[in-house]
Amino acid sequence: MVGTPETSELLRLIPALPLAAAVFHGIVLGLLRRESPRLLVVVVSCGAVLASFGLSVLSLFRLVDQPEGARILVDNVYTWIGAGRFSGEVAFQLDPLSAVMILVVTGVGALIHIYSIGYMDEDHRDDKGFQRFFCYLNLFTFAMLMLVLGDNLLVMFLGWEGVGLCSYLLIGFWYGDSYNAYCGAKAFIVNRIGDFGFLIGIFLLFWAMADVGTPSVGFRDMAAQFGAIADKTLALPGFGEVKLVTVAALCMFLGACGKSAQLPLYTWLPDAMAGPTPVSALIHAATMVTAGVYMVCRLSFLYDAAPVAAATVAWVGGITALFAATIAVAQTDIKKVLAYSTVSQLGYMFVAAGCAGYSAAVFHLMTHAFFKALLFLGAGAVILAMHHEQDTDKMGGLRSRIPLTWGVFLVGVLAIAGVPPLSGFFSKDEILLAAWTSHVPGHRVLWLIGLVTAGITSFYMFRVYFRTFHGECRAPREVQEHIEEPAETVTYPLVALAFLSFFGGIIGLPQVYGDAIGIAESNSLALFLAPVVGEVHHEISHAAELGLAALAVAVAGAGALLAWLFYVRQPELPGRFRASATGLWRLVANKYWVDEAIDAAIVRPMVTVSDKLLYQRIDAGLIDGAGVNGVANTVRAAALGVFRHLQSGLTQSYLFLMIVGTLAVVGWLVL
Repeated sequence: MVGTPETSELLRLIPALPLAAAVFHGIVLGLLRRESPRLLVVVVSCGAVLASFGLSVLSLFRLVDQPEGARILVDNVYTWIGAGRFSGEVAFQLDPLSAVMILVVTGVGALIHIYSIGYMDEDHRDDKGFQRFFCYLNLFTFAMLMLVLGDNLLVMFLGWEGVGLCSYLLIGFWYGDSYNAYCGAKAFIVNRIGDFGFLIGIFLLFWAMADVGTPSVGFRDMAAQFGAIADKTLALPGFGEVKLVTVAALCMFLGACGKSAQLPLYTWLPDAMAGPTPVSALIHAATMVTAGVYMVCRLSFLYDAAPVAAATVAWVGGITALFAATIAVAQTDIKKVLAYSTVSQLGYMFVAAGCAGYSAAVFHLMTHAFFKALLFLGAGAVILAMHHEQDTDKMGGLRSRIPLTWGVFLVGVLAIAGVPPLSGFFSKDEILLAAWTSHVPGHRVLWLIGLVTAGITSFYMFRVYFRTFHGECRAPREVQEHIEEPAETVTYPLVALAFLSFFGGIIGLPQVYGDAIGIAESNSLALFLAPVVGEVHHEISHAAELGLAALAVAVAGAGALLAWLFYVRQPELPGRFRASATGLWRLVANKYWVDEAIDAAIVRPMVTVSDKLLYQRIDAGLIDGAGVNGVANTVRAAALGVFRHLQSGLTQSYLFLMIVGTLAVVGWLVL
C-alpha cells in the first residue's frame, strides 16, 4: 500500500448495528424479564443486519474509488491497551479481502435472518426462545464482523473468540435436550484446543516484532516489517533451529483447524447440526467455519515465507477433503450429509491457500457460502415440510409436493457438484488448477485427491437429492397428508441464494473463459484481491487448463451418473453393495469410529483422572479434607478438649480473673 490510508468512520457502524440489536434483546430479556412483540424482534434484528449490508455496499463503493494499489479504509476507534511503545487499538480496516468477507457475512446473513422468521415461528416455548434466538444471531454477526474487519490480531482474536461463544449458544439453543447441550459444549471445548495454538502464534509474532523495534500486531505493520523477522529462528527441543515464522504459522493453523473443522479437530462440526437449521447455514456453512481460511489468506505474507507450514496447510486440507467426503457417502441424516460436505469443502479451500492460490480459496469461500447456505436452508424447508423429520430413509417423492424447494435445492446440488456454468464449477476448478501448478511437494497427488473428491462430492450430493425428491415417498401416511411448501419468509431467501449460486461464479470467471468470449481481465475477483494476497500466474496453456476442467466435469458427471444408477435406475443396488461389503460400509457409516477412539483414548481417561485423582484425592481428600476440614476439625477438638474447661459459667470467677489480669498488666507496665 502507498500513502496514508483514508479514514472512514462508517466501518465502526457495520459491526455496531448488530451489536446494538443484540444489546436491545439482552436488556429486554435479561433485565426487564419480558418478551418483545415478534414484529419488533424481526424489525430490530433483520433491520440491523440489512443496514449493515447497506453500509458494507457503500463502503465497497468508496473503496473501489480509491487509487488502485492503495485501496484501504481505516477506522481507529480508541486505544484499548497502551504499554510503553506498544499500543493495542480497537481499529478496523477495509481492504479488498475484508470487503468480500463483510459482503458475505452481512448479505448471506441477512437472508438467513429473514429465513429464520418463518423457520423459528413455531418455537412458542415459554423461555423467550424466539427473541433469544435472534439475540444470539445478532451477537454472532457482530463477532464475525469484528473478526474480518479487525485491523490487527487483537481485534481479530476478539471476534474469533466471540464467534466461538455464539456457536456454543446457538448449537445448544434447545438446551432442554441434553444432547444439544452436549454438542454445544463439544464445539466450545474443541475450538479452545485450536485457539491455544492461535494465541501462541500471536505471542510469537508479537515477540518477533518487538525484537526488531516494532512492537505491533497490526496487519500492515507486520507486512511492512516482515523482512526483518523472516529469518529469525527458534531452538526447539528435538528439532534444533527452526524458523520462527514456520512455528508461528503452524500454531495459527492449529487455530484454523479448530475453527474450520479440519483434521484432527473436525469432530465438533457434524454434531453442531443439533442446532436449528438457520444456525447450520449461518455459522457452519457461510461464515464462522470460513474464519480459518480467511485468517490464512489475511496472513498470506506469513505462509509465503514458511513453505513447510504452507505445505502442511495444503496437505491437511486435501486429506480432510477426501476423508470427510467418504463419510458423507454413507450418512442418511440430510443435515449430517451437508455437515461432512462442509468439512470437505473447507479442505478444498485450504488446499488452495496452501498452494498459494489465495484468491481461489476466497473465491470458493464466497461461492460455497452461496450454495451451501442454499442447501442447508433447502434442507430446513424439507424438514419443515416433513414435520421435523431429517432421515432421508423416510423421505422420497417430494419433487411434486414441494416443487419450489425441489428446484432451488437442485440448483445447490448442481453448484456444489461443479456443473458448468454454475458458481461451484469455476471456483472448484481454480482450486484444482492451483494444486496442479503449485510447487508444494506432491502437488500432483494433491490435485488427484481433489479430483477424486470432486467425483465423490457429486455422488453423495446427488444421492441425497434422489433419496429426498425422487421415487416413492417413504414417510408415514399421516405425515404425507400434510406435506406442503413452507412460508414465504422461508422460500424467498432460497430463491435469492439459488440466483447467487447459479450466477455468482461470473465475478471470478477464469481468464481462459474470458479470452474465449472476448472479455479482457475477466477474473475481476482475483484482480481485486491481488494487492492483498498477491496474484498467481499459472504456468499452463489454455488448452491444458480447459482439458483439466473437462476432466473434472467428466469425473463429477460420473459421480452423478453412479448416484442415478444406484438410487433411481436400480434402487436395489445399494442394498446389494452393503451386503457384499458389510465391513467397509460399517466403517464408513460409523465415521471410522473417530469419535469413539477419541472418547476412549482421551475423554474417558481424562474424566477418570479428574474424578479419581483431581477430585477425590486432591480436591476432596487433600484440600477439603486435610486443608479446610482439617483446620476446622483441629479448632473443634481444641475447643472441646481444652478451651471449654476454661468456661465455668460463674460470674465471680470471671471477675476475679479480670482483676488478676488487670493487676498483672499494670504491674508489668510499672516495672
